[in-house]
Amino acid sequence: MLELQHLVKNYATQKAVDDISLTINKGKIFGLLGPNGAGKSSLLRMVTGITMPDSGTILFNGEVFNPMVHNQFIGYMPEERGLYKKMKIGEQTLYLAQLKGIETKEAMKRIKHWFEKFEMVSWWNKKVEDLSKGMQQKLQFITTILHEPQLLILDEPFSGLDPLNSEIIKDEIRLMANNGTTIIFSTHRMEQVEEICEEIILVNKGQSVLQGNLKQIKEEWKKNIFLLETKEAIPQLNAEILNEVNHQYTIKLGEHQDANQILSQCIQQGISIIKFQEIYPTLNEIFIEKVEGSAARAFLK
Repeated sequence: MLELQHLVKNYATQKAVDDISLTINKGKIFGLLGPNGAGKSSLLRMVTGITMPDSGTILFNGEVFNPMVHNQFIGYMPEERGLYKKMKIGEQTLYLAQLKGIETKEAMKRIKHWFEKFEMVSWWNKKVEDLSKGMQQKLQFITTILHEPQLLILDEPFSGLDPLNSEIIKDEIRLMANNGTTIIFSTHRMEQVEEICEEIILVNKGQSVLQGNLKQIKEEWKKNIFLLETKEAIPQLNAEILNEVNHQYTIKLGEHQDANQILSQCIQQGISIIKFQEIYPTLNEIFIEKVEGSAARAFLK
């Protein structure tokens, strides 16, 4: 669906995007992650044709990206919202749908569907400035997907949404991906990406520091740490205990230790096991370790 080859973008003396390459397949939910100022928005502006790369190539469905041709297949919800505050939301949604080439009758049909789904029918004659931030966010999402884009780009889509409406949007994102829409989800909130993304790229200071399948990345970065919960205290355990609270033990196994050895030891001591599971690092922990490790290696050189 989308391939970026060695993209570079400079602003004055700042290199916003520094030689980033990646491939995103059809129907995938792809996470673009990094702290504020990492270069995420600059990357997205090039993908949508708002700005052009200083060097590198963007391919859309195997063709060199041409904003005049391919933007009709893209839905982009930027972090900075673009709604007309004085305009009624019904008229505005219809207007934006028509800009995407949807005929009035079909546009009204789609708007009715989404307004009913998001319980917004009674808002039709309200102005955008009268809506809460969360309500504006729902409206922005609808205007972004009305033309049923092949590629959907969401920059901080859950900003201002309460937990219930966040879940509604997440469900819609998953459904669209299942129906073949490719989705780029950009955020600095890494815990949100862990819920819905299959593939990710972590960027920092304009560079890719880590990318690939999320499950595989977590597998590669795991530390052999487990959570063991028991009914009673454990008299003896041949493992490093990192933490213990109310018979919940966070333990770290040695390089040559096996989890089954710990279970066997507990059983031999007559310990009742409630839970035993491996603890995987969070994306935030992986990112911090990756960035700090890179900085340390650069200093040593």
